[in-house]
Amino acid sequence: MRIAMIGAGYVGLVSAACFAEFGVEVVCVDKDEGKIARLERGEIPIYEPGLDALVASNVAAGRLKFSRDLAGAVAGANAVFIAVGTPSRRGDGHADLSFVYAAAEEVAAAITGYCVVITKSTVPVGTGDELERILAARLPVDTFDVVANPEFLREGSAINDFMRPDRVIIGTASARARDVMRQLYRVLYLIETPIIFTSRRTAELIKYASNAFLAMKITFINEIADLSEQLGGDVHDVARGIGLDGRIGRKFLHAGPGYGGSCFPKDTLALAHTAQMAGQPLRLVETVIAVNDARKQRMADRIVAVCGGSVEGRTVAVLGLTFKPNTDDMREAPSLAIIPALLRRGATVRVFDPEGMAEARKMLDGVIWCTGTYETAEGADVLVVLTEWNEFRVLNLARLKELMRTPVICDLRNIYNPAEMAAAGFHYTSIGRPPVRPAATTAEA
Repeated sequence: MRIAMIGAGYVGLVSAACFAEFGVEVVCVDKDEGKIARLERGEIPIYEPGLDALVASNVAAGRLKFSRDLAGAVAGANAVFIAVGTPSRRGDGHADLSFVYAAAEEVAAAITGYCVVITKSTVPVGTGDELERILAARLPVDTFDVVANPEFLREGSAINDFMRPDRVIIGTASARARDVMRQLYRVLYLIETPIIFTSRRTAELIKYASNAFLAMKITFINEIADLSEQLGGDVHDVARGIGLDGRIGRKFLHAGPGYGGSCFPKDTLALAHTAQMAGQPLRLVETVIAVNDARKQRMADRIVAVCGGSVEGRTVAVLGLTFKPNTDDMREAPSLAIIPALLRRGATVRVFDPEGMAEARKMLDGVIWCTGTYETAEGADVLVVLTEWNEFRVLNLARLKELMRTPVICDLRNIYNPAEMAAAGFHYTSIGRPPVRPAATTAEA
């Protein structure tokens, strides 16, 4: 099998490397000359654990190549994956499909024999129909099929998600295309991965519905966390208590500062827009979007409240900038809303992230860039945990207390035990749990 992967971004690069690991011959194409040059030198333009080794081994084996020549990659390929970006369109939030359609035009001009054209990009329902029209304008209808094959990759664990997925969704009505897709995913058949064949439009909707549901779970537990604080409950116990119900499940019930990243924000917006255009608005999804946007601003208010109602002239140390750990992705990260809000209120903000500093520098101004956790904490009036990187879970609390001006921690990821933090002498607040004061202060009281 020989395939072309159009797009060497997050989805395209991970998918290309994983298909190559399956034994498929893959050419990964991108118009960005600098990106292709880096990949050919063995440099990975994104941070994803294990991806550098996977790419290197398959390049060495001759199964994975990189190129800017789309026509050359497509000619003779059994399948072509379109894995280009679909960012939110300015003004209405609908997915911008210009890159997808441009890729389809080029593919149509380059196909030399029967080929399956597959969307890996997240695209609104009906996009496959438009791709079919684009291809049919240039090609006989028996020389191609268009298939929807959405990705379900989590940043930070994408390789495992591709190699051992919960399911594979394939949208096509063509028996010929099904045979090609079965060959591509043969390795997953052998480990009995659920592979669901459905209509193309259904496959496109499954992707959006999945992300919207997960975004809803995050937003739900965040609101329950706020209610827990008001009523004296503990959101950790609430999440465990409801998550053990098999109908609900434990995943995505972790309270925090709101969801971000490359998928949930844009996909919920795109789904809401699609529903409105279809005359069937999704009020629940629309509310999730509004609540999540407001939550990020409320987190800034929470930090200000921890500082006594004002951060004017105060130093705030922020640990973690990316939207989640094990990635350098800053897209829609809560830090991009929270930090500017603190700066506007007169705070001095010191920041550090293990992998996201280079990307963050493109998006944040007016902060003090630090090289490590303890440097960030020096002289701080409050330390804020924004991303739950593992290295932040094992801090030397005694050293931290000595470095800070005042021992105040605002943990927006709930990575520490409140009682242990109180025993270590910290004023500690988290999400959905009662705040604690230093043990000594409590004793004196």
